[in-house]
Amino acid sequence: MPDADTPRDAAEEESAFSHPPVEPDATAAYGDHPDQVVDLYAPHGTGPDAAASAPLVVVLHGGAWRAPYDRRHISPLAGLLARRGFAVASVEYRRGAPGPAPDGPPVAGRWPDTFDDVAAALDALPDLARRALPQADPRRTVLTGHSAGGHLALWAAARHVLPADAPWRLPGPPALRGVVALAPIADFAVAGKLDVCGGAARQLLGGEDCFAQRQPYADPALLLPTGIATTLVQGRTDTVVPQAVAESYADAAARAGEVVGLTLLEDVGHFPLIDPAADAGAVVTEEIAQLAW
Repeated sequence: MPDADTPRDAAEEESAFSHPPVEPDATAAYGDHPDQVVDLYAPHGTGPDAAASAPLVVVLHGGAWRAPYDRRHISPLAGLLARRGFAVASVEYRRGAPGPAPDGPPVAGRWPDTFDDVAAALDALPDLARRALPQADPRRTVLTGHSAGGHLALWAAARHVLPADAPWRLPGPPALRGVVALAPIADFAVAGKLDVCGGAARQLLGGEDCFAQRQPYADPALLLPTGIATTLVQGRTDTVVPQAVAESYADAAARAGEVVGLTLLEDVGHFPLIDPAADAGAVVTEEIAQLAW
C-alpha cells in the first residue's frame, strides 16, 4: 500500500496494522500453490455440535494485489467478525511478483492467476466449510473485501454476468446474501485517472497493452447489474482509494437499473474500515449483519 499522505492517514494506518495477527481455527487448501489457502474462524460461543448455525462471511484482503500484503493484515477484522458470531473464511490468493516493477513498487496481481484463485476458492468454499467449519451456513454467505479485496468481492459476485467466453463465468448468480465492499477499487477507469495505488489496476490486467482487452472481464463497473445486494462502505477522507471511485461504481449501477448502497463515513480514511479498534469497524460489522442475518 502507498505511504500515508497526511499525519492522520499515518495514524490510521499505524492503528490498523498495530494489532497482532489473529490465528485461525483451521486452514484449508483449495489448490496446490502455497497461496491457495483459506483461513477459517469459528464463531465464538458455538461448538462443533451446536444446533444453531452461523452466517459465513468470506473476507478478501487488500494490498493493491501486491505480494507484500497477505491475509494476515486483515486477520484482526476476521477475529472481530468471529467474536460477533459469524463464521469467517479469509481467502488468500496469488498476487504480484515479489520484486519491484521497473519504475516503482511491486507489480500488482497476476493475470489470470489472481482471478483463477478467487473463483476457485469461492467454488470450493462450501465443501471446505462443511468439513472444517461445521458451524458455518454457506446458504447465508456474505462477501466482504477491502480495497483491492473489495474489487475482488464485487467481481466474484458478478461472475454470472462475465463475457460468455470468460473461464470464470457461472451459469447463474452465486448463492450470496450480498456483498459489503470496503473502499473498493470498483471502477478501473476512474482509478486509472486518479492513479490509485500507482496504477495497480492496469498492472493487474497485464499493463497498458492488455488493459482494454481484459477490462470487460475484470472491471466491476462494467459487470452490472448483478442482482446481488451490494453495499459500499467508504471513508470520505480516504486518499488511497478516493470516494470518487465508489461513487462512480454506484452511478454505473444506477444506470444499469440497480440500487447499490453507499455508506459514507465522515472523517474516516482508508484503514479504519479494517481496524477493529476504530468506530468504522463497528459500522462494517453492522453492514454485514444486515445482509447476513
